[in-house]
Amino acid sequence: MAQALSPRQIVRELDRYIVGQEAAKRAVAIAIRNRWRRQQLPPELRKDVTPKNIIMIGPTGVGKTEIARRLAQLVGAPFLKVEATKYTEVGYHGRDVESMIRDLAEVAVGMVKQEQRSLVETDAKQRVTERLLDLLVPQSQSWDPENADDNERHRRTREKMRARLEAGELEDRLVELTVEQRAVPVQIFSNLGMEQMDVDFQNMFEKIMPRQAQQRQLPIREARRVLMEQETEALIDRQVVTEKAIDLAENQGIIFIDELDKVCGPPSTHGPDVSRQGVQRDLLPVVEGTTVNTRHGPVRTDHILFIAAGAFHVSKPSDLMPELQGRFPIRVELTDLKREDFLRILTEPEHALTKQYAELLATEGIALQFSRDGIEAIADIAFEVNRTTQNIGARRLHTILERVLEDVSFEGPDLPDKHVVIDAAYVRGRLTGILQNEDLSKFIL
Repeated sequence: MAQALSPRQIVRELDRYIVGQEAAKRAVAIAIRNRWRRQQLPPELRKDVTPKNIIMIGPTGVGKTEIARRLAQLVGAPFLKVEATKYTEVGYHGRDVESMIRDLAEVAVGMVKQEQRSLVETDAKQRVTERLLDLLVPQSQSWDPENADDNERHRRTREKMRARLEAGELEDRLVELTVEQRAVPVQIFSNLGMEQMDVDFQNMFEKIMPRQAQQRQLPIREARRVLMEQETEALIDRQVVTEKAIDLAENQGIIFIDELDKVCGPPSTHGPDVSRQGVQRDLLPVVEGTTVNTRHGPVRTDHILFIAAGAFHVSKPSDLMPELQGRFPIRVELTDLKREDFLRILTEPEHALTKQYAELLATEGIALQFSRDGIEAIADIAFEVNRTTQNIGARRLHTILERVLEDVSFEGPDLPDKHVVIDAAYVRGRLTGILQNEDLSKFIL
């Protein structure tokens, strides 16, 4: 079970994708392990153990979001990333803070449905085969269930068809089946801070509006997919899905709140400050523990893990409301990326950028090879550009690599020599004009 990973194992897994930032990795690993420890406690004690929420402080592009995202994948938890800047105080135009819990519930339902699908897959396949046989060998109007000869003839025909179906001989045969049109969600109040009403209206419309069904002629290979969807939905118990999803969201859910520093700072000098102090005030009960109504039922937020992040260039974590600060007891500072970090980012992670580009171009038959001095040149330039212009962290590598490989990517299909070596001379040759220009930001982001 993924949740039973030890903190050391969690850090080791994160190391496969993220370079450095040991303090942040240790903090999140401990937080995840504490959730598993809480599940082992007696029920009366368990309800009093609250998660220790985390604030990650560091400039953009150093791995804050990536740590949270990889962590959620690792532990199989419902994960939601939101930006604090898109919320406004309740009653004003914009999203209300509670909508993040509704979104998390939707993520959890999707995860549980996927899990249930795999459990009913075998039964669904059998039912799909039977339905396809019903379409291929329909019973005639004059069929008499008492007539043994007719029964036997029908059974033999059906078995022959079953053998051909399983052998894949009938994949292009057309069959006619009924396909239900999915109702398009009706969003009425989504931007007026009345999202719960939006959910209630949606449920009401689904019950009132008749489902549209139409007859379609489909080849068996496509009909099988449509029927599989129908049979899987029929076999999944919606009540079980809802109960499991709410339990998963409440006890394992992780919400990553990015750009938290943008909602703190000096109070507004004119008019209501609806997108700063107001958002903090609305965020407070959600983080402290409240019950939010969702379309799947009420969700308690007491044990959801909140990981907040922000650059905190202009403001400081101490500028947050004291009550909110108290709900984020763990502070982790992420360090700026050095030249050595860029070198490691380009080569060490499981799907490092250099590997991604090599595989992309390999689809055109191009053998792209990065030499050691070429990678060092890219790291040097990324570090230098970040130092002299805006520091955007590891995202700088994307823009530099795109620039370096622009010619190869464009001319790839027509290149006579399919073996391309990216060495230091090649890198500097592609970037000479840019490096000599003082206003680097014009060219590289």
